[in-house]
Amino acid sequence: MENPEKWKDDKIHNETNPYIYDCITCKTRCDGVSKGVYNFTTDVEFAEEQEEIIISKINRNPNYFAKKSEEAGYPDIEIYNKNNELMSYLEIKAQRRTFMSVEKILPKSELKPSETLALNLSDLKRYFEIEKQTKTPTSILWVLMNRPCMVKPTEKKFFYQKTTILKEIYENNPLSRKFRRKSGKGDVIGGIHKGVVVNYHFSINELKEWKG
Repeated sequence: MENPEKWKDDKIHNETNPYIYDCITCKTRCDGVSKGVYNFTTDVEFAEEQEEIIISKINRNPNYFAKKSEEAGYPDIEIYNKNNELMSYLEIKAQRRTFMSVEKILPKSELKPSETLALNLSDLKRYFEIEKQTKTPTSILWVLMNRPCMVKPTEKKFFYQKTTILKEIYENNPLSRKFRRKSGKGDVIGGIHKGVVVNYHFSINELKEWKG
């Protein structure tokens, strides 16, 4: 497993755009039509499965120990060094849908569908504040699936970045990458609206790939 210390690296991974793909030429084009159905429960269950997988991968390295965070509202995973000192927080985000209309809806973002990853804006701001308050380095890791130009049907890829870098990107583009979708079926659980409706978007080219 790659050393988690690398998650502290401040340099943005790609300065070119290797993850931009011409969707018009794609033979397995992603469905860009919103059906208004968002299964919040299924998304949460999938994300929790990925958390367990990533914790297991991290714990293969004898120099680190990862466990699920018990602090409400905090990033999903706590990572400790071999002296049992908290080293960093890691938030896991599952990305199984592609924002095919990003060029139309967010033209000033200059993002292309193939490179775009989304994150709940309120979560993003909360992680900024947690890192500021705790002084604990924090990173966000996306689990990417169901994007044929990037990932084979049976595979997934991991991309991550430090919240300090993500904050810099957000502050430079606070509005052009933000999108509020309409609420849909599956957003409300037990009478409470839990689905994400306001997302902020990043380019994979601003992140780093983690091989696990």
